[in-house]
Amino acid sequence: METVTISADQSSADAVRRVPEFPALVVVWSRDEPERIGEVLLTDPAREPDGGWIFGRGEGPGEASEERLALIRQRPGSNQVTGALTSSRISRVQLRIRASQADSLTIENLGRRTLEIDGRVATRPVPVRVGAVVELRGELVLLVAQRPAELPVIELPEQLLPSFGRADAFGMVGESPPAWALRGQIWFAAQRDVHVLVGGPSGVGKELVAQAVHALSGRARQALVSRNAATFPEGLIDAELFGNIRDYPNPGMPARTGLIGAAHDGSLFLDEIGELSHELQAHLLRVLDRGEYQRLGDARAQRADLRLIAATNRRFNQLKHDFAARFRLQIAVPGLPERREDIALLIVELLRRLASDDASAARRLFGGRDPAHAFPAIESSLIRDLIGRSYKTHVRELDGLLWTALMRSAVEGRSQLDLDPAAAATVEPTPAPIARVDHASLTAAQISAALEQAGGVRERAWRLLGLRNRFQLLRLIKKHKLDQPDGS
Repeated sequence: METVTISADQSSADAVRRVPEFPALVVVWSRDEPERIGEVLLTDPAREPDGGWIFGRGEGPGEASEERLALIRQRPGSNQVTGALTSSRISRVQLRIRASQADSLTIENLGRRTLEIDGRVATRPVPVRVGAVVELRGELVLLVAQRPAELPVIELPEQLLPSFGRADAFGMVGESPPAWALRGQIWFAAQRDVHVLVGGPSGVGKELVAQAVHALSGRARQALVSRNAATFPEGLIDAELFGNIRDYPNPGMPARTGLIGAAHDGSLFLDEIGELSHELQAHLLRVLDRGEYQRLGDARAQRADLRLIAATNRRFNQLKHDFAARFRLQIAVPGLPERREDIALLIVELLRRLASDDASAARRLFGGRDPAHAFPAIESSLIRDLIGRSYKTHVRELDGLLWTALMRSAVEGRSQLDLDPAAAATVEPTPAPIARVDHASLTAAQISAALEQAGGVRERAWRLLGLRNRFQLLRLIKKHKLDQPDGS
């Protein structure tokens, strides 16, 4: 598989280079070393020894280091080796791992710790694909995920470069390739004074993206005026946006600046912009083109120097075509299915936030340690359940599940967090595959059908279509203009 890396100006064909991807193993839980969460075992087929890779605790006498997999903290442009595991309950020679095919690994247990693949004991070599959960029972949980040998180099400000596994300055968490790609898009957009459209499912953090784009831009010293477009009172949307002069429409009415005027020299963030009708979206066209608008009752045109950042959970081509075309940059925020290896890091961060304002939760989860620097006491079963779950509202839903698990733990006197059985049963469904065809012959209707069947999650849609990777799907979406406004 491959990813496509594009330079910051995205203007030259020479800027595109292809980076091979392969199945790797990402740490999502460790009993003794939770600071390892997010680290990765890179099983690069190009470097695989003849006898396969060996993974285990430390390095035994006479074992060639080049045959042993090392845990790595992978960040843009660098792979930092962090050293061997220390748990004495894991054998020095615990697993043999081979890259059996381009999209799978074969894992064989050689040590004393029981190996489980997706909850089943594995006593012989087992092929595993992306999404499989590999557990050394009670000690270590790994998730099979696609990774390149090295993440592309991207220039980022320090606000988007948190300590490993921690939230950045805007509250975004993730060490996966999609998480770093998102940070790169945010920084690219922030440096360019153009309107930005942010898309993605409900609950993925589109507002955090909008806040980051504004805070990192040249407008950061001015206000970010925010409003949920779905809350505009019926019939008063123009008044909310553009304001009104004094005594209009009724005597005694005070003059109102409106959201457009309030955002002058700064940014206006309109969430759920897709909830506005096409007719109402058209009211913003002159503002987007020239910053020009009229307050209600005013014969004179006003001008506002602002950047509009809009967000929607609808597909971009569902917006009015000439409205969407005014947004020079579009950022798609990935959902949890597209970055499952980040779920464990999100769990840790969300529990830290929860405990920071709740002394009882802090004692239960962190045993009196400072939540800002400690790791919560959680079992591997919780991680497995939450990684394998199907999400509708993503990070928001994950946060709610953790709150509910904490409540059950407190009420039932449990020492650990467990999901409600009904919630734990909501696992990610495996959709029925669409018949494989030559990708060049795929029609727009077939691609749209796959996207619909996958709930808009591209990571699932490309597999449904039988494509080699998600970037083939992205090229087909661009070719058929499925992410562009109709008629553009």
